[in-house]
Amino acid sequence: MNQFGEASSATILTLLEETAAEHCYSIGHSLYELEKQNIGWVLLSGIMTMDRYPIYKEKITIRTWLSSYSMIKGIRENIIYDEKMSVIGKAKGLWVFFDFIRKRPIQIFDSIKERWSYCIEESIKHDITKKINILNYTAHIKEFIVHRFDVDANQHLNNIRYLQWLIESISDEIIDNYYLYSIDGRFVAEAQYGDTIMSFADRDIDDNSFIHAIKNQKNHKVCAVAKTLWKKRL
Repeated sequence: MNQFGEASSATILTLLEETAAEHCYSIGHSLYELEKQNIGWVLLSGIMTMDRYPIYKEKITIRTWLSSYSMIKGIRENIIYDEKMSVIGKAKGLWVFFDFIRKRPIQIFDSIKERWSYCIEESIKHDITKKINILNYTAHIKEFIVHRFDVDANQHLNNIRYLQWLIESISDEIIDNYYLYSIDGRFVAEAQYGDTIMSFADRDIDDNSFIHAIKNQKNHKVCAVAKTLWKKRL
């Protein structure tokens, strides 16, 4: 929860990932079963929009499905409902099926496609493959070290950490008076345990939107880029 008694944006992303994991489990391909084969799903890009965040103890429902497949990728859709089944948020993500030993995408199992099937309905009509241009200058910079608890079993930095670090580069004036309405992100390169990460942010087209970049201090490679839009609290 944040200081307003609402679920944080990182919490919502965590629940979205948990829903995706449960979807894997429901068809007999749990994340742990895939991990035994050194295979898993990696998020390449995505967008989330929230009209409001659920408050403490409020029950929500997340509906998820696949809207399309390629040979190695799938687009996952999500709709978030409140207790009255009114829509309060939506999300879309592009996931690649990945071999962690060979460090390359592999073909999605036929049994996954057959059991999941797909529905062409989209939760959000937005191109999550479109490039986000990074900044050449910045107004806010913060640094973070990748600790052991930041990486998963495959030694990948969890993408939710990127969101947390992006938000850390936003000024207190925005955090205290606005809420994160949307985040549109691209994951470019991985960071490793022990790396120092730099989080950059600057205003985009108006005072309430920002362009973000996460860079590795060691080699200056861009790890992630994003756009965020913040709305005034009522």
